[in-house]
Amino acid sequence: MATPLIQFEKVEKAFGSNRILKQVDIQLFQGEITAIIGKSGMGKSVLLRHIIGLLRPDSGRVLFQGRPLLKMKREEQRVFREKVSYVFQGNALFDSMTVFENVAMPLVEKTKLSKKEIHDKVREKLEQLELFKVDDQYPSQISGGMKKRVALARALVTDPEIILFDEPTTGLDPIRKHAVHHMISDYQKRFGFTGIIVSHAIPDIFYISQRILMLDEGNIIFDGTPGEIQNEKNPIVQEFIKGLGSGQDHVNGMALQQTQGEKRFHEEMDRLERYDIPFSIILLTIENMDEISLRIGHMAAQTVMKDFSTHVQKHLRIIDSCSRFELSKLMVILSGSNLERAKIVCTRLSIELSRAEVAGDHPFPDFCFFISAGFIGVGKGDQLANLIASAEQKQDMRYEFRVC
Repeated sequence: MATPLIQFEKVEKAFGSNRILKQVDIQLFQGEITAIIGKSGMGKSVLLRHIIGLLRPDSGRVLFQGRPLLKMKREEQRVFREKVSYVFQGNALFDSMTVFENVAMPLVEKTKLSKKEIHDKVREKLEQLELFKVDDQYPSQISGGMKKRVALARALVTDPEIILFDEPTTGLDPIRKHAVHHMISDYQKRFGFTGIIVSHAIPDIFYISQRILMLDEGNIIFDGTPGEIQNEKNPIVQEFIKGLGSGQDHVNGMALQQTQGEKRFHEEMDRLERYDIPFSIILLTIENMDEISLRIGHMAAQTVMKDFSTHVQKHLRIIDSCSRFELSKLMVILSGSNLERAKIVCTRLSIELSRAEVAGDHPFPDFCFFISAGFIGVGKGDQLANLIASAEQKQDMRYEFRVC
């Protein structure tokens, strides 16, 4: 079995009489994104601060590649710290420094790069995060969303091996929230860093994470995959994820898959089992979403996703539903429709959407994005996860349309 990159062994932490962490045992592996969820005040941020060494456990150990952090020599600790970046919940930008100076600070403090090399790396990150013409502005002069992106640019500028994110999407509107999540996922795939994210963004955080940890009253009460947490029987876990996942993403115009989408599926399944009323599912995937993000930026890519979902909904009946499923997929549920009807709808969607100007007011000439569509009829007792997997395998209807 692989050695954990970071490991907690029976870690305890208290502030006065308040025990924040209680005998915490976790293992975090290289190259994964792990989300830490839980109610406010349960110790999630405290756990992060133990990883970076800002806090020390009262008892127990935190290990990096099998080595206890507190037993490392000073040079070893310095090398470890250089491998880690931290995106603070409150951004932690310096008000007396410009945006450029804030992003450049880790390079100035941790490296021996020349001024030109620092300038080039900072400019690259600012452009990648769509922070244009703000180099000389101060944090007080930019929006809250921009501050988030500046903090993320600062964390990424050193090309770290480990990035700790403390509520990276707090305060962002849904479009920017999806853009930040897609950006984190995209960078992780491209550079292979290990990401640890404290988040309340449910279900969105499940789309980009390989593992989920839930902290409650100082204890880890769930440790598993995003798929496993959906079937977790612990009522505390279920109450938490359903409570935070409820509601509709009105700005995106899409129901959240873990709530409305899943609820709609179970409603249709109930009708099927009681009254033999059929229904079917269409899964639409933007296959080149990563390429789109690279070409036009993460924010614009999420705007395209929003416009795409809006156009899909326009071509459905009022009794049908359209839900976001992962970062680049939409799940369409066709009420009262069998497999043959799903095929007809899928064909019609391919024709109608190919004519739509999905880019809205954002012109991107000579660039297409590709949609694959899979459809499947639903039988009594079928599980949603299995149906989605089958629909993905049957995405043999492929079509493209130009974003212009």
